[in-house]
Amino acid sequence: MSISGTDAYDSHDHLPPLVERALAAARAHGFPYSCRPEQGRLLHALAGGARGLIGETGTGFGVGLAWLASGAGDGVRLVSVERDPERARVAAEVFAGRPEVEVLTGDWQRIGERGPYDLLVLDGGGQGKGGGPSADVERLLTPGGTAVVDDFTPATTWPPMYEGRPDAARRFWLDHPALRSVELRLAPDLSAVVGTRRLPAPSK
Repeated sequence: MSISGTDAYDSHDHLPPLVERALAAARAHGFPYSCRPEQGRLLHALAGGARGLIGETGTGFGVGLAWLASGAGDGVRLVSVERDPERARVAAEVFAGRPEVEVLTGDWQRIGERGPYDLLVLDGGGQGKGGGPSADVERLLTPGGTAVVDDFTPATTWPPMYEGRPDAARRFWLDHPALRSVELRLAPDLSAVVGTRRLPAPSK
């Protein structure tokens, strides 16, 4: 979730209808932390490559989930987890009539009740930021599946720094032995780490 992410859409037109619906819910409830448009476009594109199941932590009012659902192909299912019961309830209403979308209420670790995932977006837990736990992508991702960790400030040094210290969370994902990862700059002030789970070595 991005600070002032909801307001970032004020100058954006021609959004997918489901994204507009989720934005209306976020605005009606005074929720400022929606997924930014730059991140949304990345999620929309990545969802198009998913084959079976997409997961997300941190539903909010469903803006990021709406980008994912709008980009996903036929037959793809989506699961998102939101810890706040009221937000989860409203987000579920946003996706009424979309049986392929499921919103769970609870701690982000409930994402482990489904899966493994072709695409897993860690937006509201599981990122390892602030000393919190990191998601176990070897358990949660299919081989060749993709993890997205957003809301970084683009790195300008190596090692990447955050508040004057080495950015341990970013390094965790960039150096993760089970992933091939890269940091993508989405805007001058926004980047995401995208990692693909390594395929098993061919048997000899």
